[in-house]
Amino acid sequence: MEFYFDDRHWTIRYLVADTGGWLSDRQVLISPYALVAVNQEERHITVNLTKKQIEESPPLNSDKPVSQQFEVEYYGYYEWPMYWAGPYMWGLYPNIVRNGNKLTESAPDEEKWDPHLRSSNEVGAYNIQATDGEIGHIEDFIIDDETWAIRYLIIDTKNWWPGKKVLVSPQWIRNVSWSEEKVFVNLTREIIKQSPDFTDESLITREYETKLHRHYNRQGYWI
Repeated sequence: MEFYFDDRHWTIRYLVADTGGWLSDRQVLISPYALVAVNQEERHITVNLTKKQIEESPPLNSDKPVSQQFEVEYYGYYEWPMYWAGPYMWGLYPNIVRNGNKLTESAPDEEKWDPHLRSSNEVGAYNIQATDGEIGHIEDFIIDDETWAIRYLIIDTKNWWPGKKVLVSPQWIRNVSWSEEKVFVNLTREIIKQSPDFTDESLITREYETKLHRHYNRQGYWI
């Protein structure tokens, strides 16, 4: 599945929906505000939008990036609070607020920021650079389905250390060179090599996350 995320909070802002030819002339973007439930067993996501609402939403051409103008029109159409209108992950709120009665208007002096959206399909091939050399490339992402933040990048290290996959949090990134398609982290290759094992069958439990953060001497995001 492709999605767009911002490069400030590393949070998913839109899922790119495959409509199977229903709206073949444009991309259909679904905000996490519309997501009701994720059914992992049946592999589907329930949204609180009708087909008519989606059909009449602001169009986005598939050959153009997501612009600020489009986002303003999109959020205005659905009457959702703009996620860039405040200092937190979701604007004025650290989490998604779907209850309109709990929403407050933005104050004039609230910190606003300019979102820069990145495609998961594009970033999904970026190389990861430790402080002393390359360690591998991004293979996938692990998403928090409550806040829709990207919690971890799954790094495939097969070109450096065959058979090992590791998790790296976006919070541990030093900087990203979008032109070179490289992500730089403040970690050495050796400390990454000694990190807790991760496989495709691993369960991301709080116990595992605590062990991972302790290994890197980092405070957990849940604290």
